[in-house]
Amino acid sequence: MKLTEKTGRSKQISPVPIHLSIYSPYVVNLTLIDLPGLTKVAVEGQPDSIVQDIENMVRSYIEKPNCIILAVSPANQDLATSDAIKISREVDPKGERTFGVLTKIDLMDKGTDAVDILEGRSYRLQQPWVGVVNRSQQDINKNVDMIAARRRERDYFSSTPEYKHLAPRMGSEYLAKMLSKHLEQVIKSRIPGIQSLITKTIAELETELNRLGKPIANDAGGKLYTIMEICRMFDSIYKEHLDGVRPGGEKVYHVFDNQFPVAIKRLQFDKQLSMENVRKLITEADGYQPHLIAPEQGYRRLIESCLVSIRGPAEAAVDAVHAILKDLVRKAINETHELKQFPTLRVEVGNAAFESLDRMRDESKKNTLKLVDMECSYLTVDFFRKLPQDVEKGGNPSHSIFDRYNDSYLRRIGQTVLSYVNMVCATLRNSIPKSIVYCQVREAKRSLLDHFFTELGAREMKQLSKLLDEDPAVMERRTNLAKRLELYRSAQAEIDAVAWSK
Repeated sequence: MKLTEKTGRSKQISPVPIHLSIYSPYVVNLTLIDLPGLTKVAVEGQPDSIVQDIENMVRSYIEKPNCIILAVSPANQDLATSDAIKISREVDPKGERTFGVLTKIDLMDKGTDAVDILEGRSYRLQQPWVGVVNRSQQDINKNVDMIAARRRERDYFSSTPEYKHLAPRMGSEYLAKMLSKHLEQVIKSRIPGIQSLITKTIAELETELNRLGKPIANDAGGKLYTIMEICRMFDSIYKEHLDGVRPGGEKVYHVFDNQFPVAIKRLQFDKQLSMENVRKLITEADGYQPHLIAPEQGYRRLIESCLVSIRGPAEAAVDAVHAILKDLVRKAINETHELKQFPTLRVEVGNAAFESLDRMRDESKKNTLKLVDMECSYLTVDFFRKLPQDVEKGGNPSHSIFDRYNDSYLRRIGQTVLSYVNMVCATLRNSIPKSIVYCQVREAKRSLLDHFFTELGAREMKQLSKLLDEDPAVMERRTNLAKRLELYRSAQAEIDAVAWSK
C-alpha cells in the first residue's frame, strides 16, 4: 500500500528500497539488491524520464566499489546488445567485481548453444560466466518449489551434451557459493581499509559528540552540577589567559610598563611649576602674613597641585586593566565550547563576570586614588631636611614681599617641588600597579563568579532548566550520533575479532 501511495497504480518506479529478509539454513549470508531492468522506451503510464531514472538508480548502486555486479543477460538474445554488460563495463572496466550470469539457456533455438559465452571465448570477463535455468511462468503457476527447480536445473546441465562438461560450474547453487567465496576474499582484502575507515569514523563521531556536549541531566542536582562544571571550565580558561598559558594577560603588564608611565610623563609638571604659577601660589599661600623662614604652605600647595593631577593617569590605568579583563572574559566564553551549547547560560555567565569586574574596578579605583591622596596628605619630611639651607632662606624680612620672591628664588622652589613630585611619581609607578593587581587581577582569578554561584544555589528547577535551554535539533543530533557511534564500535569489535582469528 505504501509503495502504491508513492507511485500510484501506474508503471512508475520509486527509488525507495523494499526490504525483504529471508532466514533459512539453505541460503548464503548475502545482501542481494534486485534492480529494475534497463528499458529503452517509456510505455503508457510511465514518464518520459523513466529511461534515465532507471539508469541513474542502477548506477547509484553498482558504482559503489564494494558492490558485486551480477550482469544478467538472456542466452537467447545477442550478448552484444546486453544493457547489463554495457553499464557494468562502464562502472567496472577491469571486470574485477562483475559476474556474468546467463539465463534462459534452456530456451535457446535448436542447434544453438551458449558454450562459447560460458567458456569465455565470446565475451571474456575476469570472473567466470555462470549459466542458470530458472522456473518458467508455467512452473510458478503450478507452484513448483525451489528444491525441485534446483534439482531440475542440475539435471539439465548434467544431461545436456553441450553443457555436460561445464555442469559442476553451472547453476544457481554454484553461483551462490562462488559469490560467497568472492565476498569472503573481498572482505579479507579490505579488512585493513574497513578498519581504518571505521576508526576514522569513530574519531569523527566522538569529536562531534564532544563538540555538542554531554546530554543534560533531568534532576535539579544534575542540572546544577552541569552548570557548575561548565562555569569551572570557563573560569579555568580565564585564569589561563591571565597566567600566560593563553594569550591576552600580557596586555595588563603593557599598561603598567608603558601606558601608565607615559601618561604620567604627559602631565608636564614643569609647566605647572612655571615661575608665574610658583609666584602666584606662594603669594596666595602666605595670605596677609609673609612667611618667616620658608614658604611651607606654598610648598604644600605646589606639591598638592601636581600630585592631584596624577589621579587622572591612575584612574585611566584602572579602566585600561578593567577593559582588558572584560575582553578576556569574552575570549574565555568563546573558547569554552560547553557554553556554546547553552546560549542563555552563556549570556548569564558573561553578565555575572562583567558585574564582578565592575565591582572590582570600583574598589580598585577607590584604593588606587587613596594612594595618591595619601601622598598629598602627608609629605616626606626627610626629603626637605636634606636640601641645602640656602634654598629655604626667605631673604631679608625688611625687603618688600615682592622683592623677596626674585626669579632665582622662585626657580629654586620650582626645582625643589619638581624633584619631590618626581620622587613621589616613582613611588606611585610601583605602588599603583600593585594596587590594581591586588584589587582587580587577583580578585578576578579568585572570585570572578562567586556572586553568581551564591545566587545560583537559590534557583529552582525551572530556572535551572531555563539556563540549559538546548536546541531540540542539537539534542536529536546527539542521540543519533550516539547510536551511530555504538554501531561503529560494535562493528569495530567484531571486525577486530575476525582479523585476530585469521
